Amino acid sequence: MPTSKTMVSFYHLTIFLCACGLAASSSPLHSTDFNIEEYQRMMQLRHLAIEFFDYYENITTTDLIVPGSRLPNQQDLICLSEVAQLSLALRSGQLWALRMIDSWGRLPAGMLYGNMKDLGNFEECIRVNHELSTTGQTLRGKYCFAKLLSGSMLGSGSSAALSLITIQTAVCFPASCTGDHMETLLRRLFQQLLNIELNAEQQLIDDDKCKTAESKPLDGIAILTIVIIAVLAAAVLLSTLYDYFCCEDPTHLPLLAKIFSARVNSRALFRVADSKTNPNVIDCLHGIRCLSLVWVVYGHDYLMAALSPIINLVDVLPWYRSPYSMFITHGLFSVDSFFFLSGLLLVMVALRSMEKTKGKINVPLMYLHRYLRLTPVLALAILAYMKLLPLMGGGPVSDSYLDSSVTTCQDNWYLTLLYVQNYAANSDMCLGHSWYLSVDMQLYIISPLLLIALYKWGKKAVAGIVVLMLLLAGCLFATMVIRDYSMSRPGGKSIYVGTHVRASPWIIGLLLGYFLHVKRGKTIVLNRWTVWLGWISCLALIFISLFALYPYPANGYTLPILNEAFYVTLTRISWPLALAWIVFACKYGYGGLANSFLSSAMWQPLSKLSYCVYIWHVFIQNINGGNAVTSTYFSDYQVMLRFWSDFGFSVLLAYCMYILIEAPSGGLQLLFLPSGKPKTQSSPPLDTPKVNDPTPQLEAKATLDS
Repeated sequence: MPTSKTMVSFYHLTIFLCACGLAASSSPLHSTDFNIEEYQRMMQLRHLAIEFFDYYENITTTDLIVPGSRLPNQQDLICLSEVAQLSLALRSGQLWALRMIDSWGRLPAGMLYGNMKDLGNFEECIRVNHELSTTGQTLRGKYCFAKLLSGSMLGSGSSAALSLITIQTAVCFPASCTGDHMETLLRRLFQQLLNIELNAEQQLIDDDKCKTAESKPLDGIAILTIVIIAVLAAAVLLSTLYDYFCCEDPTHLPLLAKIFSARVNSRALFRVADSKTNPNVIDCLHGIRCLSLVWVVYGHDYLMAALSPIINLVDVLPWYRSPYSMFITHGLFSVDSFFFLSGLLLVMVALRSMEKTKGKINVPLMYLHRYLRLTPVLALAILAYMKLLPLMGGGPVSDSYLDSSVTTCQDNWYLTLLYVQNYAANSDMCLGHSWYLSVDMQLYIISPLLLIALYKWGKKAVAGIVVLMLLLAGCLFATMVIRDYSMSRPGGKSIYVGTHVRASPWIIGLLLGYFLHVKRGKTIVLNRWTVWLGWISCLALIFISLFALYPYPANGYTLPILNEAFYVTLTRISWPLALAWIVFACKYGYGGLANSFLSSAMWQPLSKLSYCVYIWHVFIQNINGGNAVTSTYFSDYQVMLRFWSDFGFSVLLAYCMYILIEAPSGGLQLLFLPSGKPKTQSSPPLDTPKVNDPTPQLEAKATLDS
């Protein structure tokens, strides 16, 4: 089972599925040499809680501590006393003691179907809070996972198939007992009842993963995060109330109130831009962006399902062999779509500005605007993921979702704010899905060179940029072949987040944006056969990118690195080329039904929220996944149900973050920083409103800025 770091990319989902497929095909679930005697011995553990307390009815210090290892300390004596009190309460039938034993898990039902973990009853355990009459102290429940059996626990007599599985169940002990105490008792029980000698180097219980009802106190950073959100919320609330009740004429609203007013920003968010009145607006981009965003969230929900304890592991391999799984395992193309849109919008906006300034470009100001555009939302997200996410409740498996958000952010948060984590912290990124921002920022940094070249040399610069893209593609191909880098093999070296790997879609978007800029205001006439050829080629490129490998890897074969290098390199180009035709056809009236769908006004509000949704959707997924208290059933329908709840709450949270920080930070940026517009122009164009009215500028920025 992968850790929460697998959320970095869809690539890791492929690794998980391959690993599950291998385990499912070679584990006792399907193995013909399955040892029935070993299985029957494991079945005796089904009533482990009853056996445990019957065996330790008269527990002593020799049971709790290995004889001769050390002398008992105060905590040992407290644990011993509370276990003895619990055994006594069980014999007398006290309800609190029965609840503690009732919360224990059993041997998972359906092991032969892939159910390897029994979660017991988490809430029933941690809610045990009984005051002992003998000592006056309070006995609290402590919930832990115990490894009943795994390959490394058994001796050499265990079958090779059995060594691939790990069976876990929930146990509930007094909170005064440590993981070492519980482990010692369980090892002795296994030895006496089942004659199983467990490997001393294998940890049965990880005390750091155990949970009680007591919550950790807030530290300074957590309090600071809450204060920041409270101050922003107060500013938005006061500005909105002033706007709604105290200002009858919106044109007389003070600038700061207008910047923070939820009413003003909501109007800008839900205002629909009409391409008929503004030729600079390409309506179909909203649909492409939103569908790519949905694809990202949906694919990450499959990763959440991979982290969850599922009861039907044997169904994962047949799913992986299905054609539908190709849409998930190749969900990386959704991120390529974002890079394509980023390059396209960058060149269209920048070249218009350069024409007004006669080729001049303020590079430092350009970088500053970009950094301030992305960083406020990202910085608040880092604080929230690191400090607020653990406070949002937690179930028995919440640690699987919190490790990457809490631990890695404490160590590498500054790398994320510097947008270098894709190289400086490849395997331990804070906010793993934010690698996209690093790649996009690094491409943005080199963009002035390409923009100046396009402005000065036109077609010659286009030829040079095409050569650059081919060289980068060749570099990717050579790197994969020579250094044996893979994007699909489990355990292989990954180059998923490399900037040069993602450069091709961005460059193709850049070139298309230059073409649309040169042809703006012109009509391009194509005959019927050319349009049909364009759409057929577009669909062919899309289906080849998605299904070219089917069903080769799904059947368990390892793709040769040369074949994979060709596939990865060429699909980095074929996918954005298909998108380029879609944008071109929709822009010049050859889109048909595709244009009607992608250019629908319903996409525009979600498109403006796409950045916040992308940053915050994993927050919602972690909350929902971490609060699960029962094992789940894996199927496409179940993941779809999970997706709609996650996506709905992600959009709601994104709207709150847009109102709290994204829109106000954009307004403050426009208010206090130079806009970069020439001072000689007599009146602003349609897409460049006056600086003293930031509301329409925020709308234009949300629409055009990637």
